Amino acid sequence: MTAAVFFGCAFIAFGPALALYIFTIATDPLRVIFLIAGKASEGLKSINPEETAPSMRLLAYVSGLGFGIMSGVFSFVNTLSDSLGPGTVGIHGDSPQFFLNSAFMTLVIILLHVFWGIVFFDGCEKKKWYVLLIVLLTHLLVSTQTFLSPYYGANLVSAYIIMVFMGIWAFFVAGGSCRSLKLCLLCQDKDFLLYNQRSR
Repeated sequence: MTAAVFFGCAFIAFGPALALYIFTIATDPLRVIFLIAGKASEGLKSINPEETAPSMRLLAYVSGLGFGIMSGVFSFVNTLSDSLGPGTVGIHGDSPQFFLNSAFMTLVIILLHVFWGIVFFDGCEKKKWYVLLIVLLTHLLVSTQTFLSPYYGANLVSAYIIMVFMGIWAFFVAGGSCRSLKLCLLCQDKDFLLYNQRSR
């Protein structure tokens, strides 16, 4: 049972982040290396002069995902190791759903870092300082909720509400619209379909 809890919670917490990395970042490793190094435009131009510099939105996305994964690893790795045994959670009145709740909280923190990164970079670029304040305050709010240990359900619900709000905000900041979302979901977005044909 402990191995099942370990792998189940690990896939809940890190599965979506791994999928985002594989499908959106790993397809162009050279760009990832230079984005991480912080020398994207100069480095890419020196290697391939025809290559366009990555946008700030891409840099914000990659940075947010990187920070989210690091945050998730540091906050959840000890909990995951405890899930392998000995089985002491729940004996002293703790919640028997502790590992599952921790996995879902780690997932929301990782996704929030992606959204916070996109919104934060946009606020810096456009000099909208109130946006930076909102990102900072929501970050503090979600982080302080983790101190309310016995109230896992309320913590998760409020964190997921904040995540949905920040995700919608990040979607529109990144250039999304209701029309583009509808076309993409109905597989009618010709640019998206052409991109998929070129990548095959």
